Amino acid sequence: MPQLGILSALLDEQRGLLDQLESPVKVRHAGRTFWQGRWHGVAVVLALTRVGKVAAATTTAALIERFGVQQILFTGVAGGVGAGVRVGDVVVAQSFIQHDLDSRPLFPRYEIPLYGRSTLPCDAELSALLVEAVDSGLVRAGGHCSLKTLDTTPQRHQGLIASGDCFVGAADHAARIVSDLQAAGHQPLAVEMEGAAVAQVCLDYGVAFAAMRTISDRADDSAHEDFQTFVAQVASPIALNVMQAYLELISKKEQ
Repeated sequence: MPQLGILSALLDEQRGLLDQLESPVKVRHAGRTFWQGRWHGVAVVLALTRVGKVAAATTTAALIERFGVQQILFTGVAGGVGAGVRVGDVVVAQSFIQHDLDSRPLFPRYEIPLYGRSTLPCDAELSALLVEAVDSGLVRAGGHCSLKTLDTTPQRHQGLIASGDCFVGAADHAARIVSDLQAAGHQPLAVEMEGAAVAQVCLDYGVAFAAMRTISDRADDSAHEDFQTFVAQVASPIALNVMQAYLELISKKEQ
């Protein structure tokens, strides 16, 4: 069974996951802390990318080179920018794009230089399993008291996620990002700061990649309010239940 890497940017986004590892072993490498163990019989490595595309790329490359993982999942939070994407919902990425990448006039806007593409697709098989795990995990997490305070029942979405090295915390900024992407034929559902970098490194190494993001805000002027509280009380329980469901699925699949 391929070794699985699970990444998040911040500790709170991954809180509770380490407790699930059997006989965890701490490894320091490339200035990062990695935790190895088994979860439902699956070999797992947990790590934090830190914030931003460069840090995420460094962590991902170190994870692949040092531990030889063949599959990577990313779980964390994001700002919702798609129609109908509400706080508490989960977006499973079908692909990623860098909303701050612009190498004009050498290359078209958003195109990754020398790659001949703007979007980076996620692995179809892993993403399908993640969709199934999200649906199951949201049901499991539904009884969590903090989730009951949400205005709506969390829903699952699939589509494009846009990454950039900036926290999108103003409505006009979010609107400009979405408008520019739409003008180029892209329809983002969420914005965050790491996913496209992880996706690009995984593409380079031929490692399967899938990602989910719980929507913490609408990327507007209130995006910074109670962020840590939301992550701890809503996003973390959702991530834990989804990862539990995912590990159960792949464990059964290999039996």
